[in-house]
This record gives sequence, structure tokens and C-alpha cells, in this order.
Amino acid sequence: MDILLHVGAHRTGTTSFQHYLADHSDAIAARGTCVWGPRQTRGGLFTGLFPASGGLGPDPNLVNGRVSLLMGKARELGADQLLISDENMIGSTRHSVRSARLFPAIGERMARFGSSFGGRVTQVVLAIRQTDQWWTSAVAYTVGRGHPVPDADQLDRIAHDPRGWRDVITDLACAMPEAKITVARYDDFAGHPDLLFSQLTGRAAPVSDTGYWLNRRPDVAALHAQMDPDTAELPSDGLGHWQPFTKDQTAALRETYADDLLWLTAGADGLATLTENSTATRTSTSWPEGDRIKGHHHDSGQRKLAQSG
Repeated sequence: MDILLHVGAHRTGTTSFQHYLADHSDAIAARGTCVWGPRQTRGGLFTGLFPASGGLGPDPNLVNGRVSLLMGKARELGADQLLISDENMIGSTRHSVRSARLFPAIGERMARFGSSFGGRVTQVVLAIRQTDQWWTSAVAYTVGRGHPVPDADQLDRIAHDPRGWRDVITDLACAMPEAKITVARYDDFAGHPDLLFSQLTGRAAPVSDTGYWLNRRPDVAALHAQMDPDTAELPSDGLGHWQPFTKDQTAALRETYADDLLWLTAGADGLATLTENSTATRTSTSWPEGDRIKGHHHDSGQRKLAQSG
């Protein structure tokens, strides 16, 4: 059975993609693809992969047994391909913001997930986003979930940290040398979960007329609604999206992303393959109103994938 991992990253349309998979589960299963989303991965499947606070050390063998058992059941139902989508495999947005580094623990985490599959992972797909946009979305999301507003020093450390997607991809490739690493750009697949499905699986995707745009970053008004209304840490006009970075900081983040793309398009030192969707058009601006707000926020405190540290 081919094992395909979609590991995010966070803030690149993962919730929309997972809802698409769930909404078309029957059609996808008929194509021979078994899907595990957050409902499966955060329901105890990987318990023991990381040490619990104050508990015993990790037990990858126990996790491997559970994974093998469920894979066997999927094969019995006719699946020859397993697609797992969970962005928490590489770490959390909160950890990135708090450490002012882009997924600093991805190497250790993915090495453990690789061991839970016995080193049999076929492909890992990572979606990346323009670095300034990713950090802006990540900071707004974490603040909207009740975490502190980063101060000026922390924002400056984020903007000038040399770690970019190149380092994240290199850590991922080193952690899972047996797997093909594919990198997809958010701009190419945003709003097109069907195209991402085809890219991941190599199979025709179920057609969908639904506009998937879930778990959007909160705007200033939404942030104020969840915070002290007298706070001076955010703009007070309540219009548009919050921009926490200065122009110089934004320019530094964009320069890092430009260097990352140059490295990827030049072959990524043979570690990964950049894929592009040249046929995609920009997602519609007339989204169904319900789809803007519905959907379980899998980054909430419920049923979270095990975190290290």
C-alpha cells in the first residue's frame, strides 16, 4: 500500500482540503484511496509517539502496531493507497510563533512519524506560502485563539530569522529519506482541493461545486471581539486584516521567500520537487456565506495531535 502524507503546512488551506476529503469520502474510497484525517489521527492513533508530560518515554512500536492494524483493515476494503492529512504532524502554529522560528521541530517529529509507518512512507506533500503572508496569518490566528500579541522584539526576531521553507524542507527530507518530498505552493492550489488531491494521489478527483475557504484568518474586528476592547496592541478602526509587521520586516520576509523559491526551482539540491498548477485560476470572491465560518478548527484544544515538549 502506498502511504501518502499531507503535512500542511498550517495556514495553507488544510482545513478546506480535509473537508473536501470528508465530503467526498465515498467517491474517494471507490478510487482505492483510504483517507485518515484529523478525526482519525487525533483520536488516539499516535498516542505514545511523543512522551507525555511527566509520563513514560515514547513507544513507536506500539504506535506501529495500531497503524499496521488499521492499514490491514483498509486493504481488506480494497484500498491500495493511504492518504493521511494532518498539519499537526510537523508541529503547531503556536510553537512557531512562540519560538519565532518556522516549524523548528519538524525534523524530530517527522522522523518519529516515519518510524511509526516502518519507514514505508511513499510520498510527503508540504504546501508552502509566501513567508510574510504565512507569518501574518499565523500571528493573527494564534492571537485569535487567545495567545498573547507578540511584542515588537518578537516580531523583529520572526522577520529576521534566517530559517525559511528551505530549512523546513531540508529537515523534512533528512527525517524521511525513504519518501519522495513534493512541495506545493499555496497560491497554485488555494481553493482547489480537488487539484491538490490529484497531485497527491495521481488519481482523478471527485468534482465539487462547493467553494472551500474554511478557517480563514480573523480580521481586526474579529480579533477585537475576542480580546479586551480597550487593548492598545491592535489597530482600533476594526477594518480589514491586521498587519503586525513593518514595511522593512515584510520586505525581509519576502526576500527569504524569494531565496526559497529560487532554491526550489533550481532543484532543491535533489531533496524535493516543486509542483505547480498552471491551470488554476484565482479562487472565487463570491464564497457561500456559510462556508466562510463553518468547519471544526482542528488547531483548537480538542483532540489535538500529540505535541512534543
